[in-house]
Amino acid sequence: MRRRVLSILPVLLALVLGLSACAPASAPASAPQGAAPEAAKAEQGAEPAAEMGELVPQIVVLSNVQAADPIEFESTRLVVENMKQLGLDVEHRAMPWEQQADLVWYNRTEWQMTAWRMVGRPERLDPDEFVVNLFHSSTAEKGYNFVGFQNDRYDQVSLAQRATTDREERRQLIWEAQEIIANEVPYAFVAYPQLPFAYRSDVWKPDTIVDAKGIGIKNFWTFVQAEPVGDQADFILNTGDVVQAINPLFISGAADSWITELIWDRLMRVGPDGLPQPWAAESVEWEDNTNVLVTLREGMKWHDGRPVTVEDVIFSFQAPATDEAPMYKPFVSKIAGIEKVDERTVRFTLSEPWAAFEVASLAKINLIPKHIWEPILADLATKEENAESYQEETPIGSGPFRFVAFKPSEEVILEANPEHFAAPKASRWILRIIPNVESALGQLRNGEINFLSEWEGDPTVLQGVADADPSIELVATTEVGFRFFAMNNRVAPFDDTAFRQAVAYVVPKQAIVQNIFKGFAVPADSHVSVALEFWHHPDLPQYDFSLEKAREVLAQAGYTWDEEGRLRYPAGR
Repeated sequence: MRRRVLSILPVLLALVLGLSACAPASAPASAPQGAAPEAAKAEQGAEPAAEMGELVPQIVVLSNVQAADPIEFESTRLVVENMKQLGLDVEHRAMPWEQQADLVWYNRTEWQMTAWRMVGRPERLDPDEFVVNLFHSSTAEKGYNFVGFQNDRYDQVSLAQRATTDREERRQLIWEAQEIIANEVPYAFVAYPQLPFAYRSDVWKPDTIVDAKGIGIKNFWTFVQAEPVGDQADFILNTGDVVQAINPLFISGAADSWITELIWDRLMRVGPDGLPQPWAAESVEWEDNTNVLVTLREGMKWHDGRPVTVEDVIFSFQAPATDEAPMYKPFVSKIAGIEKVDERTVRFTLSEPWAAFEVASLAKINLIPKHIWEPILADLATKEENAESYQEETPIGSGPFRFVAFKPSEEVILEANPEHFAAPKASRWILRIIPNVESALGQLRNGEINFLSEWEGDPTVLQGVADADPSIELVATTEVGFRFFAMNNRVAPFDDTAFRQAVAYVVPKQAIVQNIFKGFAVPADSHVSVALEFWHHPDLPQYDFSLEKAREVLAQAGYTWDEEGRLRYPAGR
């Protein structure tokens, strides 16, 4: 969806939201900040102090820093203030993304609540990846279930949808999975962004910029197909994130994934229409519900000049099945065997029917050279580290771009692979790491970058720039990704469903969408985006902003407020 004109929404965010979203309407003027009104306490059955539970301890809510991600920072600031109105002692702690990610991902019992986002990637246009990997108990220790959600019924439903080939029956299972999450609230959902992207139409021909379903114009197809208008043929884009790794066996971040997609081929790719199509595979043929015949393209080569073989393909799908590549393990878990049929053909045998196999596995697993990674993985098997900690000096893939240079905190440079079957039109792909969004916009305006791939600032500012400069095109598309607050289900007080529900009620989604996203988002209620119309449940429980409802949920669960208005656990806890 192209957007050129939007009404100017209210500014003065702190004033507007401070009055409309933070202050309890029924509290007397003399009540301490965060105290429940006396009448409300009586209705909620507040107990004498002697029978109260322990004081709910301080909660620390993490976010990215304001300069790098003002949307996340401001949303967190607002939610923290609202949590204080429940009688909680809450601290907002902002930190650079790499520190935030390291703490949340690798120290899974050492944090309580964090702002987070799941980005839109082509393979996520099928709901399988989010439905299984975000909340299945098997991914809690090391995988995507970093909040530690545990629910036996959810485990059953999430795997059952994989084995259901009837589309309507599968949708019912995916709807049930969404219902469970809506009721248990491991996440407090915020928004499905319509993140705006901008590019210089005096550098790239507009009809070669691809707007992919649920992803936007920042996608693999744009990177490969964008055609220069003139002599400037370097595709130069920005990110505010530090690139953590360039590794085909490690899913380390949004910016990292763009690089990975370009260096390493996959047997299939999710096309701009959201459907999988052969890529490194010449053809993909289903022999029956559990056997898939894949024929490799002829003449493919690794960037070091060696041929891509069937043995490489088999190795690429066997490596993630080991403990050395835990993040990719879920994407091969249903593969019971891989058989070489001839020099160009392999047969995948699934342990059971898997409806999302093409998207979730064939279009997800990076093809890696056996001659490079087999000795690496053998060595890592003797150590405590796994493949996620390994960085090749020169990453070798077979994709449309080849690695040139990686300067941490500065830039990544790739060059076009002219021998590739889909050789890019751009000569180089250069990712500049620019933490400050205003600086990135300035560089777009003066031509230092020609594709604004991240803009976390005020979208109306970007719209104004595009309106004033005919050489800058603005495009916004509702994402398959989403923003949310992750609550660590392993630790108190977030191990209590009622407490998590109360937090969900103090997230003012509409205010965040209107005043922080400036209308460039849609309120979220599920881990399956509204961009996926067929799969998104249309009638989920809603947590519309209400401090009164949040207090009611807490009171019904036995929480009380002491004389100072501080929230206490149920008696005996």
